[in-house]
Amino acid sequence: MSKYLELKRECYEANMQLPKLDLVVYTFGNVSAVDRSEGVFAIKPSGVAYEKLRPEDIVIMDFDSKVVEGEMRPSSDTKTHAYLYKEWSAIGGIVHTHSLYGVSWAQAQMDIPIFGTTHADHLTKDIPCAPPMADELIQGNYEHMTGKQILDCFQEKGLDYQEVEMVLIGSHGPFTWGKSAEKAVYNSKVLEEVAKMAYLTLQINPNAPRLKDALIKKHYDRKHGKDAYYGQGC
Repeated sequence: MSKYLELKRECYEANMQLPKLDLVVYTFGNVSAVDRSEGVFAIKPSGVAYEKLRPEDIVIMDFDSKVVEGEMRPSSDTKTHAYLYKEWSAIGGIVHTHSLYGVSWAQAQMDIPIFGTTHADHLTKDIPCAPPMADELIQGNYEHMTGKQILDCFQEKGLDYQEVEMVLIGSHGPFTWGKSAEKAVYNSKVLEEVAKMAYLTLQINPNAPRLKDALIKKHYDRKHGKDAYYGQGC
């Protein structure tokens, strides 16, 4: 019996949330979940339809993108996940989708501006969009360089990956992460909803103002600050 059954189950259940949340069509997405103590992560196999996916199909990888356990080919985005797990030690799960509004902003190559309190409930910054990858890197180790593309974007913009748990890859689509695969999926749905709200805001008023700083701080702090009072606590 595999010692990774629990990890595979966590990854499977997180992946199955994507179609339920209308974040994927066909096979356009993947979730991974990490086990830091074992130095491995579980990820969806490449090109398998969600209605056919089984827990035993989930592939176990190490951080060098080598198969540890599994008969199927892992997601084509595996090297991106591996790179992020190696570089950002606080991540427990990663999601990549081609969701409608997230991809639309990525194709427009634009950060998603912070227009309202729904956005500020989750992060105090615009959702960043990394520029499209340079031609010479596309011809190289593409998926590995996608991970570096994300890190470079965060370094250039001075962002903390534990506060801003999402990014757009220019001309490509969104990646999100969190302390667990479940939280990464939650962040993926948040990104999609905020992207939709921002798009509609600009349709109603192309000159819509950004959310003012006092409201950004209030809404973020009441959920995440040291004196947070949203919800029922621990």
